[in-house]
Amino acid sequence: MKILTGNDLKSGAVTWWDGVQWSLHVEDAVDVGDHAEAIMDREQAARRVTGAYAIEAVKDADGVRPAHIKDRIRALGPTVRPDLTLKPADPEAGNWVI
Repeated sequence: MKILTGNDLKSGAVTWWDGVQWSLHVEDAVDVGDHAEAIMDREQAARRVTGAYAIEAVKDADGVRPAHIKDRIRALGPTVRPDLTLKPADPEAGNWVI
């Protein structure tokens, strides 16, 4: 399974391609298969995301999760303070004061 990640151009937040738009929640990510390059090119040209790249992921009972530890940390947040991690479908996610 291949999913896309990148950073929101306005906030810098880690985002995941959900098949229509970018989500802050990795569990919303969808398999892009062979379409990764085309989606990334289109989304970066539209200036919705920056630094997009495709990664390997697995889908299990807990949902979608990146296969590599680096991207798991990007998806879930700090590993030393579980209280600071991004919770699934957290309604407060992304409500940062800039």
